[in-house]
Amino acid sequence: MKTLCVLCHPSRGSLSAHLADHTVAYLRARGHDVILSDLYAEGYDPCLSAAEKDAYHTPPYVDTAELQGIEALVMIFPTWWSGMPAKLKGWVDRSFLPGVAFDVDAATGALHPRLMQLQQVLVITTLGGPAWIDRLVLRRPLYRVLKWGLLKPCAPKAQFRMLSLYGAETITEARLTLFTRRITRQINKWGHP
Repeated sequence: MKTLCVLCHPSRGSLSAHLADHTVAYLRARGHDVILSDLYAEGYDPCLSAAEKDAYHTPPYVDTAELQGIEALVMIFPTWWSGMPAKLKGWVDRSFLPGVAFDVDAATGALHPRLMQLQQVLVITTLGGPAWIDRLVLRRPLYRVLKWGLLKPCAPKAQFRMLSLYGAETITEARLTLFTRRITRQINKWGHP
């Protein structure tokens, strides 16, 4: 599959970068065509300019992230304050555009998906806190935003999976190995290209 991996962490020595390196290497070993976009290394500007906002619903639309050409999307990042890093949120805002990821019905305002070729979406995130806070107290806010707020309106046929590494600040080598095995098992479910 043509796969876009988006890494968002300011430190190249981070746990997120380690997980991205593992994921990209494994995808390539399985024969997938992988593009890695490291938003911090690229100096990605997450800010939507006034001109971009003014032209937001006006063709021609430019698919800057080449979303329409990918079959799988992997997003790798830390969860900060129950959300994605600001740079990644800006990437979403500037990539999932009308005319690219969705169309807007002029009469009703309803969204119609455009990313019908997208088959797999894998989110790999690290969290400092324990699972019970994210799952029981907060009810997985980031999972709900990504699955129901972003991907279902734009890519309803894509299988969505989110792998969360809790207690990331106190990770042991054994737990990290188990987590990377979860990543490879998830990719194995995609099959060979």
